[in-house]
Amino acid sequence: MFHAKRLQKELSKVHQGLPPGIHLVAANDFQEWQMDIQVLDENPLYHGKTYRLNFKFSNNYPIEAPEVMFIRATDRDIPMHPHIYSNGVICLDLLSSGNGWSPVQSVESVCMSIQSMLTGNTKNERPDGDDQFVLRTNRSLRNIRFVYDDPTV
Repeated sequence: MFHAKRLQKELSKVHQGLPPGIHLVAANDFQEWQMDIQVLDENPLYHGKTYRLNFKFSNNYPIEAPEVMFIRATDRDIPMHPHIYSNGVICLDLLSSGNGWSPVQSVESVCMSIQSMLTGNTKNERPDGDDQFVLRTNRSLRNIRFVYDDPTV
């Protein structure tokens, strides 16, 4: 139950305070959490909007990255971004076990990375092939293999 102990520690830290623009919505167990994030600069694509992230943790967390995606909720939509599919799947090497993920990462650091990814974006578009990807994405996020080759976003 190492993952539960680690998540309990992270939850305690979350209750002490989070960086601006990041808010805990729900953490009822050690399997799934929801967080809201806001982009705090004047980026016109995201100004004044709040987005919801869903985190799913395996028993191998933090050795294995959590599954993280944007979800729709009341007053929450999926942000437009060249690395975010319209179904909420995020193409980000940090979220890929074996690539950019490291056990030193946390829910807070993932939220901050995604917040930063949105802050730096200037393209109001979805990834190439979004329609086809969304139609065939009925598998676990862990089984999706992305190629990370776009340093401009």
